[in-house]
Amino acid sequence: MLLLVTSLLLCELPHPAFLLIPEKSDPPTVVPASSLNVRFDSRTMNLSWDCQENTTFSRCFLTDKKNRVVEPRRRAFTMLAGLVSNSRPQVIHPPQPPKVLALQLNNNECSCTFREICLHGGVTFEVHVNTSQRGFQQKLLYLNSGREGTAAQNFSCFIYNVDFMNCTWARGPTAPRDVQYFLYIQNSKRRREIRCPYYMQDSGTHVGCHLDNLSGLTSRNYFLVNGTSREIGIQFFDSLLDTKKIERFNPPGNVTVHCNTTHCIVRWKQPRTYQKLSYLDFQYQLDVHRKNTQPGTENLLIDVSGDLENRYNVPSAEPRAKHNVKIRAADVRILNWSSWSEAAEFGSDDRNLSSVYIYVLLIVGTLVCGIVLGFLFKRFLRIQRLFPPVPQIKDKLNDNHEVEDEIIWEEFTPEEGKGYREEEAEVAVSQDRAIVCQLG
Repeated sequence: MLLLVTSLLLCELPHPAFLLIPEKSDPPTVVPASSLNVRFDSRTMNLSWDCQENTTFSRCFLTDKKNRVVEPRRRAFTMLAGLVSNSRPQVIHPPQPPKVLALQLNNNECSCTFREICLHGGVTFEVHVNTSQRGFQQKLLYLNSGREGTAAQNFSCFIYNVDFMNCTWARGPTAPRDVQYFLYIQNSKRRREIRCPYYMQDSGTHVGCHLDNLSGLTSRNYFLVNGTSREIGIQFFDSLLDTKKIERFNPPGNVTVHCNTTHCIVRWKQPRTYQKLSYLDFQYQLDVHRKNTQPGTENLLIDVSGDLENRYNVPSAEPRAKHNVKIRAADVRILNWSSWSEAAEFGSDDRNLSSVYIYVLLIVGTLVCGIVLGFLFKRFLRIQRLFPPVPQIKDKLNDNHEVEDEIIWEEFTPEEGKGYREEEAEVAVSQDRAIVCQLG
């Protein structure tokens, strides 16, 4: 009996293997949002929060006004040695989302830096952090403070003459009279801030900026227009601009034309640009037209791709009238055309004079021929009247008129023959009577 009880007790005990399996832990508990203390610096585009101990996962992103989510392209989370049980820092690299965002740790502060985003429409930041014990989430709503409609409008910039840039904007429709705007520029790395050195004004208000030093710009730059007023708050406007898209090329230089008997060769020099471009990045348009063309006449434009020699053959045989040729350039990907180059001439004005002479000779020759033909025709009519043609018997049976004087007796009818014989008899009687009278 005692042996049976012992065996039953042993069956109720768990297997040693089960003793090694840890109990399934519950998911981390989400704590109130205030524990992360999320904050954002618009100048550095830096989103920061308080780091948590034993962090296993972190994520930060934003949602714009159009519900588009911007996440980091590369995300790394680093924890100080004093915050974890191990003495060595741990780095977690999740998969790469679409936008650039760097995560770093400074003085127990975790942060992520956003790149290439505009904030004037308002965004919502979110931070998700998981630790081994619980999870944290917090949202931060970033609004464009100030009265609606006070921000600068119609903002645009363009680079010209390689080394200069102008930016212009308009006053907001609800902005007060004492509003003043200021322009700040940062390159894509956000390492340098450029303040406008020369403002363009309209009634004392800044409505544009001129820069004569573009050394601090990169291929893509962030532009911010802030506003101030003593009456109300002024909203800001920001924009991201690509220098390739806003550059206006200078027209091609050194346009020359050399002609032979069959065609003319047009050559030009590639314009100098702010960006480093090869000849394959250029597209050209040639405007070839006759000199002194009537106003409103549409000229045919010739598209030419960039080439190492930059030349084009214009078919034009001698003699050729005087022509003008102008050229303009653009980026082949954008086609923002430059102004036209100075016109180059080829051909001669002598062709115009010779053409006039030819036309006059043709008209005079036509008139002379008409007068001569009229005179000859009139004289021919007079001769016909003085010497009319003698009518002849037409031979209806023979087309070659070889027997015009012969009389075909078979054509006469019996009645016609009878009448003819009677006439012969009368002639014979009259002749007999005349002979008798002479004898008597």
